[in-house]
Amino acid sequence: MRILVVSDSHRDGFSLKEALDAQPGAKTVLFLGDGLDELEACKAQYPGKSFFAVRGNCDWGCAGVETGFLNLEGRTILYTHGHNYQVKYSLYALKSAARQNGAQIVLFGHTHLPYESYEDGLYILNPGTVSGSRTGRRTYGILDLTPAGIVTNVIELR
Repeated sequence: MRILVVSDSHRDGFSLKEALDAQPGAKTVLFLGDGLDELEACKAQYPGKSFFAVRGNCDWGCAGVETGFLNLEGRTILYTHGHNYQVKYSLYALKSAARQNGAQIVLFGHTHLPYESYEDGLYILNPGTVSGSRTGRRTYGILDLTPAGIVTNVIELR
């Protein structure tokens, strides 16, 4: 199962749509905040995809949760924007929350910097920013869940 992981579109609906179009096989999309308005605007164009989203610190006035849990293919995923876990300073609180909740995968955004790691049974992925704001790199993440294991990748839009 392929999952598209996107974060921090910051009003750049074009780049968000570009990431969605680049991964037609990803039937599940996890959006990690800061751009819920543009996500809502393009959902109808992708009726074959399931969308799950959390709000970020720049999603003013948007309803929704700040941390979500999803069980897919027998794996528990914690997904969040990350600002409530102070991810710009340390991943300790985020990793602790994932472990306390039995998650094998934790996804976060907020920093705009792509990050992939595997630490003691916990896969960690930050897809960066699909808009390229502050970094100049437009990136998104892919999470592949297979019987053989879990694979994370960060992909740059050109």
